Amino acid sequence: MTRSPLRLIFLALAIWGAIHPMYYFVTFMTNEGTGLGGLIDAWYVNASTHGLVWDLTIAAITLTVWILAEVAVRRNWIALIAIPATFCIGVSCGLPLYLFLRTRPID
Repeated sequence: MTRSPLRLIFLALAIWGAIHPMYYFVTFMTNEGTGLGGLIDAWYVNASTHGLVWDLTIAAITLTVWILAEVAVRRNWIALIAIPATFCIGVSCGLPLYLFLRTRPID
């Protein structure tokens, strides 16, 4: 495995992008006692949060299209795990994870 500084930065950002936002999600759900449904409802409380949800949704869809297009050409199948990471965790994890996986040497 090539340990370039750039790949390590992408990996660190993917880990940070998984842990940091999840801390806030879990804290909210614990404090409010509403679970995932309450968290999703909170994303639509005003125009600002509604716009942010759409911003992230469009970014996630764009990233998915890019991943699928590149995987079809590069045959880097492991990179497909960035898609569920994007939709289950967030773009802050999925994008750097994909870049980490994309920059690995292909056999």
